[in-house]
Amino acid sequence: MWGIILVLSAWGLFAVYSSTGALAYQKKAGRTEVYLFQQFAYLVVGFFIMLITHTIHYKYYLKVSKIILFTSYTLLVLTMFFGSNYNDAQRWLKIPFLGITFQTSDVAKVALILFVARELALRQEDIKDFKKGFMPILIHVAVTCLLIAPSNLSTALVLFSTCMVIMFMGRVSIKHIFYIGAPTIAVLVIAILVTLNTPDKYLKNLGRVLTWKHRIENFNKPSDDPDETYQNDHAKIAIANGGFAGVGPGGSTERNFLPQAYSDFIYAIIAEEYGFIGALFMMLLYLFFMYRAFRIIFKSPKAFGALLAVGLSFALVMQALINMAIAVNLVPNTGLTLPLVSKGGTSIIITSFAFGLIMSVSRYVETEEPNEPENKIAA
Repeated sequence: MWGIILVLSAWGLFAVYSSTGALAYQKKAGRTEVYLFQQFAYLVVGFFIMLITHTIHYKYYLKVSKIILFTSYTLLVLTMFFGSNYNDAQRWLKIPFLGITFQTSDVAKVALILFVARELALRQEDIKDFKKGFMPILIHVAVTCLLIAPSNLSTALVLFSTCMVIMFMGRVSIKHIFYIGAPTIAVLVIAILVTLNTPDKYLKNLGRVLTWKHRIENFNKPSDDPDETYQNDHAKIAIANGGFAGVGPGGSTERNFLPQAYSDFIYAIIAEEYGFIGALFMMLLYLFFMYRAFRIIFKSPKAFGALLAVGLSFALVMQALINMAIAVNLVPNTGLTLPLVSKGGTSIIITSFAFGLIMSVSRYVETEEPNEPENKIAA
């Protein structure tokens, strides 16, 4: 698992250096090394956070999960009113005096998974009871996802799906999951149909609804306006250029034309430079990491550790797979980045913390006392 993390980080460093050339000429007077050193610095900080996090026994995170969750609520509310707006999305909060911005949804994602794993572990005796075992957890899942959804619907949906998977693993009744999952899917489908059949003029003042509508329309029925499909078209060109073996590291031409080549569409650049072989290998790295994380559930004598590892790994790998699916035009653009690979700052640090938590479970899973109750750990 450490090997996979190191390979992804190093690969991301090369990919970011290659894909930020045009950005460097626009904002850094052609100094392409600026973003390389910046990415390297964040990766080094993230790696040390991983090392520190994985040395702390994961049971201590169980104790502070509530504090982290309610802190994330505060950050999400602050983002709604005072967040920085970029591409019509108000997802970022600026840290006073430092000028550093971060996506509060990244914090909320880790916080909610920590909390859900904790509550499932502590409520195993009542887990089949809808009111005592299921509803107290579902309320926090709903609140977090609803706070994230207005500015980042894709992250909210991934997080909701992750929580449903954790609940299934945590022995929540399948009928209870169905009672919530089925209506949620139905409401989402109805909302999409209504939005697609509503004139644009009525959606202009509804936040990102108009953006979501155009993305779905352009995905299902490509527009005659090339500006509407510019990103998807150049992503396809990049993949076609790469062919089977790729044009080689640094040989991409579409990096100069593809917007967000260093973040949302970095997988298309990787496919161009490393070809089908490289793109497939990167996908397998993420899938193998999730496989290794899921194996923990069979070794861990503690429900909290197993659920935490499964939840975090599922969320990270699902995000990676959706990013890849966007690049190859299998799903509409969502704005999700490729964990540890896309250009980032605080997102790399938060992602590194999540990886560190998974590694903490992996490290201590064989040294625990099988009969020590979860409520004793949480005390």
